[in-house]
Amino acid sequence: MKITAEKKFTLGLKLPTDPRWADISTISLQDILTDHAFCEQKATSNIISLIQQYSEREGIVEHLSPVVTEEWGHFRMVIAMLQKRGLELGLQRQDEYVKKLVKGKKKGQSRDGYFLDQLLICAMIEARSCERFKTLWQNLDDKELQEFYYKFMVAEASHYKLFLQLAKMHFPEDVVMERWNYWLDYEASFIGNLEVRGDRLH
Repeated sequence: MKITAEKKFTLGLKLPTDPRWADISTISLQDILTDHAFCEQKATSNIISLIQQYSEREGIVEHLSPVVTEEWGHFRMVIAMLQKRGLELGLQRQDEYVKKLVKGKKKGQSRDGYFLDQLLICAMIEARSCERFKTLWQNLDDKELQEFYYKFMVAEASHYKLFLQLAKMHFPEDVVMERWNYWLDYEASFIGNLEVRGDRLH
């Protein structure tokens, strides 16, 4: 797995989160927890969709079914934190980061190509989420929230590795890494231009 200069950032990402994000994220705790909750819900739905589309693929049902349970458990954990803090779950909003990310898929791909991209997009989202959770863990003054986000950071790192492992299970490693480097470059091409908002996880 050739990632050299990128190693200085979390899980090979080429650009770190703007440091202003951690500073302003505390301003809107209800909003960012709401956004986090829906991100976990969407992750659950996306993995269920992967299982439905590619149930015949080796390891997909076996390895991703437990992740469905885990992601839904994460949703419930965030809801519990909102309730503990006397906050309400707000409205779901569109995820501009994910919308931009999926635009990087090739059009007219084969089923195999689409499958590989789906796995790598999932890996990318998990990697960026891990990096954001790490940023919160390192920058928040609230001890309870620090511990809360540390657990999510560890979980997202595990999911990132799993999606890459699944990709390498089905495709030659050089093919996976060539495409993965494309996604690293593509994400870096737009992540710095997204608005820095404290009410958004991504």
